[in-house]
Amino acid sequence: MSEKNPFGRGRMRRLFGLDRSAPPPRQTRSGEPLNPWTLPNLVGYVRLAAIPVFLVLAYRTEDGTSFLAAMVFWAIAAGDYLDGFLARVTGQYSRLGALLDPLVDRLTILAGAVVCWSFELLPRWALALLALRELSMLFLAQYGLRHGVDIKVNWPGRISVFPIMGGIWLALFAPGWVATALLLWGLVMAIIATVLYAREGLRATRAAS
Repeated sequence: MSEKNPFGRGRMRRLFGLDRSAPPPRQTRSGEPLNPWTLPNLVGYVRLAAIPVFLVLAYRTEDGTSFLAAMVFWAIAAGDYLDGFLARVTGQYSRLGALLDPLVDRLTILAGAVVCWSFELLPRWALALLALRELSMLFLAQYGLRHGVDIKVNWPGRISVFPIMGGIWLALFAPGWVATALLLWGLVMAIIATVLYAREGLRATRAAS
């Protein structure tokens, strides 16, 4: 099937985020205007505003398990895919979106980890490692911004998001070994990703200087 066909296989793979071989869109790169008023960014704002709602719902329970809180957490997590999909469909890429999306992901995971820690829904040692990893990513992102270097998402980092958020989500209404196993799988992938991010960031910083 020709690549010119708007419904071609390559086109569809890129549209659904399965093909990430192309370079980041120009609008998302360092130095470009923030362009805050886009449909994908609107999803990001809603995700960000929903995090306090999730925390209130979770802490209003006696043991931290709540189907409603879990569904709000799921909606925030699912928004990570939705805003990327909308950006690819509409072409509304922006520098702010490139910065906002990973920040909301970090805050979402940290919020879920805090709830699970408070009610011991997941092993606390694993949650401590997870929190350290997320804070490290915030530091790396800030370090990169100060030095004009964008940290590109790698595949271990992409893969880790699903089991980490999935483990937290499951623990919010059905804690047990499955939720723990998901979290640990994601944590291993996330640590690998962080090492690769740090190595790539340092290499890019040295090259830029």
